Amino acid sequence: MLTDRQRHEAAELLRSAERDVTPIAPLSEAYPGIDAEDAYEIQLVNVRHRLAAGAEVRGHKVGLSSPVMQRMMGVDEPDYGHLLHDMELAPGSPVDTARYCHPRVEVEVGFVLGDDLPGEGCTPGDVLAATERVVPALELIDSRVRDWRITIADTIADNASSAGYVIGEGRSPRGIDLRAVEARLESGGEPLAEGRSDAVLGDPARSVAWLARTVARFGVPLRKGHLVLPGSCTRAVDVVPGATYTADFTGLGPVSLSFT
Repeated sequence: MLTDRQRHEAAELLRSAERDVTPIAPLSEAYPGIDAEDAYEIQLVNVRHRLAAGAEVRGHKVGLSSPVMQRMMGVDEPDYGHLLHDMELAPGSPVDTARYCHPRVEVEVGFVLGDDLPGEGCTPGDVLAATERVVPALELIDSRVRDWRITIADTIADNASSAGYVIGEGRSPRGIDLRAVEARLESGGEPLAEGRSDAVLGDPARSVAWLARTVARFGVPLRKGHLVLPGSCTRAVDVVPGATYTADFTGLGPVSLSFT
């Protein structure tokens, strides 16, 4: 484990990398003893820094929610990061790729909560009961670590590699089989990736329930109005300046994000 001073040093490295759009070497190389607990504390140092500057928490994202990604990272559970209000993107406002180091987009079925979720013991049934609507979503991921050379500790410390998100209107989850939502990502009429919502732990509601139980251990509730992005239905796609990416979901509709 790292000392408190080392955790703050690592947080500053990531903060500077994001501010200057200059990726750094993996923290796992600079701090060989870093573990997941260190990484979450580093993430929180930077979240608190942004909150002190006026940011607001709007929700959370879950990463590593597929068995393939977990095996790649050598872990047996997902990770999570924070969604802040200044990370929200608008479908009609092109995003400047120069603001990011290595941007990619992921396709997700988002959950907008209509009630607080229970923490300990939260189940997928609790998630569905508390969900106001499920929404088509694109998450903009980015790594402040050079060339995406990340370990699990690197991505957790880097806010689970999250950088932005956009959501569509969506609808109530009642009557939708959330394990069978087909998702397709395209750009300029060219198909780029496709998948199904059960790629996310077999059921994206399971991912949200896992998150509620996990953050409850740290005294963090998932509140009414929060957005939860449970993990990607498809592979991540590298962003190309000038492109528009549209994800279309059966039963939920499309959502788009353009880049300059």
